[in-house]
Amino acid sequence: MAQSGMNLYSGSISCSICLDLLKDPVALSCGHSYCMKCIETHWDGEDLKTTYSCPQCRKTFTPRPVLEKNVLLAELVEELKKTGLQAAAADHCYAGPEDVACDVCTGRKMKAFKSCLVCLVSYCDNHLQPHYESPAFKKHQLVEPSKNLQENICSRHDEVMKMIHPTDHEAAERVEKKLEVSRLNIQQRIQDRQKDVKLLQQELKDIRVSADKTVEDSEEMFTQMIHLIQNRSSEVEQQIRSQQETQESRVKELQEKLEQEIRDLERKDAELKQLSDTSDHNQFLHNYPSVSTVSESTHSSSISIRPLRHFEDVTAAVKELRGKVEDVLKDTWTNISPSDVLPPQPEPEPDLEPELVLEPEPEPEPKTRSGFLKYFQGITLDPNTAHTHLVLSEKNRRVTLKDYQNFHPDHPDRFTDWFQVLSRESLTGRCYWEVEWRGGGVYVAVAYKTVRRTGRSRECGFGLDGRSWSLYCDTTRYTFWYNNTKTPVSGRPSSRIGVYLDHSAGVLSFYSILKKMKLLHRVQTTFTEPLHAGLWLYNYGDTAKFIDPQ
Repeated sequence: MAQSGMNLYSGSISCSICLDLLKDPVALSCGHSYCMKCIETHWDGEDLKTTYSCPQCRKTFTPRPVLEKNVLLAELVEELKKTGLQAAAADHCYAGPEDVACDVCTGRKMKAFKSCLVCLVSYCDNHLQPHYESPAFKKHQLVEPSKNLQENICSRHDEVMKMIHPTDHEAAERVEKKLEVSRLNIQQRIQDRQKDVKLLQQELKDIRVSADKTVEDSEEMFTQMIHLIQNRSSEVEQQIRSQQETQESRVKELQEKLEQEIRDLERKDAELKQLSDTSDHNQFLHNYPSVSTVSESTHSSSISIRPLRHFEDVTAAVKELRGKVEDVLKDTWTNISPSDVLPPQPEPEPDLEPELVLEPEPEPEPKTRSGFLKYFQGITLDPNTAHTHLVLSEKNRRVTLKDYQNFHPDHPDRFTDWFQVLSRESLTGRCYWEVEWRGGGVYVAVAYKTVRRTGRSRECGFGLDGRSWSLYCDTTRYTFWYNNTKTPVSGRPSSRIGVYLDHSAGVLSFYSILKKMKLLHRVQTTFTEPLHAGLWLYNYGDTAKFIDPQ
């Protein structure tokens, strides 16, 4: 209570400007008190120089008041300083939240003056005196107050760790030698790491230089290829124009011949009409043979008209060339991997005092269904890829093949000729899913997103090109397809198929799921793009769906 009163008392004689005890206190006529320097500085800073105000009550004074020191307030302040400092000094001896408290004090604890590494107890100055006076504490080691005395307990023996006495020269030498060896090891590691940093800095520089040089060379080669294509385009254009002139000349010649024939026929017709109008039969009979004679006519079969089909062989050749260039570019870009660009990274050197660390081996393929389900991936079908005879249901997880077309808006991702559909999900890493099917048969597949969608070429069917893999399942057999190669697969037919994918390891496995899982076929390859799950139905009425085994 006394301390509370002291705080209240000190607050009442504090300056409201500097918030400290009054220094050279002055009192204004309004009753408020300030430090003389504080109020003068406040008034010096006011904009209006003829009117001055109290910072607390805003009472104004004109002219500026003459300030004189309040002696009574000054004496009160001096008395408060003396009493307050004594209270603060006494309060300073007690432990706060951040201090180490004496473990022996009861009630309000004093600050610890020392901690004993033998007793594992912290003492204030009063309770520490026996350690100085009693011979029983002569061998106890005192240190600065510490909150972490329990760290001196040996976790192995549950005893206080024995300290090396300064007089134990042999033990001290052993410790110093270990410290020296440790420092040497650390310094060596610092030097090694500094060398590694320099190597990496050089490697960064080499990478930039190599990348810039590669970009420059690539641009030059692409420019050359563009020039070659442009030159070839000009040559093709010249050839087309030359053929155009030849064909046009042929057509014009034939056209002129026909037009001359028309004029001759019209003239003959006029002569015959004139002859028919004569009344002189003798003249008619005399002139008719010569007038009626008509030159041989051009047969219409010699005129060949091919609307919009001229130069189609040239168009076909250019189209074929474009396809070859596209394939070359795709294959070349697919074969460029980070390992072709970046040099192999050096293996980290082991520590000079290493613990036994084993490199984690790649996780093997699971052996049980519960193991596979750890990698379960929910699959939904993408309506934009579904053929128009396919109907999706059950939140796009089930597909049915109908014998009629359904309304589907045009979309560039849609399969136009094969009854196929792909998943929305892009599959990388380790994934597992299951397909349940009904009907005559189904192709359970995975494919790159770049698989072709239009036309009835084999490149559009799952497993018939190099961008998709599929397992055909029916009621009697299994067949695996890849790149138009057929591989018979043995196994008891099942209406549920499990698919396991480890994209980074290049593993794709198909399992039949009856009472137990049985491996049907495994693929070991290198996947260059994310994969999508796919289904290809074969007979009207067949259904397949991705199920949730969990």
